[in-house]
Amino acid sequence: MELLLFTAAAAATSAAASPAARAPHARLEQARAVTPLPSLDVLPHSVAVANIASPLQAALAYENPPHKIAAILLDGTEDPRGARAAAIALAGRTRIPRIALLGDASLAALTPEWDVADFLTPDASPAEIDARLRLLGAATQEQSESAPGPGVQISGVEIDDSNFVATVHGRTLDLTYKEFELLNFLALHPARVFTREQLLAEVWGMDYFGGARTVDVHVRRLRAKLGEHEWLISTVRGVGYGFARDRRG
Repeated sequence: MELLLFTAAAAATSAAASPAARAPHARLEQARAVTPLPSLDVLPHSVAVANIASPLQAALAYENPPHKIAAILLDGTEDPRGARAAAIALAGRTRIPRIALLGDASLAALTPEWDVADFLTPDASPAEIDARLRLLGAATQEQSESAPGPGVQISGVEIDDSNFVATVHGRTLDLTYKEFELLNFLALHPARVFTREQLLAEVWGMDYFGGARTVDVHVRRLRAKLGEHEWLISTVRGVGYGFARDRRG
């Protein structure tokens, strides 16, 4: 099983600090210096290591093929607050299941807000770690097999939000994560108009500190990638943006 470990110790090495540039299947020996689970060393699982301070970019880099990451380990053994922040940053934004690694004294801080599938303590035995990983893998496989198809199919656009793939009339769009989220949100609400402030709140989140003009930038880039179908993102002057308001396809 291939795992992705988010830990503050990853910042100590330049290779770990740039997870997207690393080989996707790091050998277990490479993670031994930073693993908070000593018993993990004796199990036949490979571990890639990334900096817990910037989890979303790394998670998305490892999420799609050819990577086959089965679970994300969030190291909170030294910094539970950092692990909580990483867990919240990943909640609802990656389909890879997460496991919190916490000491006994920190387990009281673990709440549903973390949105993790399980937890482990540093003194967990090899048998316990392996059993939890096997059960998590089986549950994830069952959910994947029962998951519905693409979430949105409208006006020639198909969006598979479980795999972060969007196509327009069969052509796959090369979108950044925020471009994908913006298209997905607009397509979920066809013929409605949203102000820039509403889009910032819904797509970027209430804690985003950038200006509303970032919406204009992303709409412009999204239209460029839609090409001849740029009309799908319409502008209502003085109000904001909508999806598929000008035509029906």
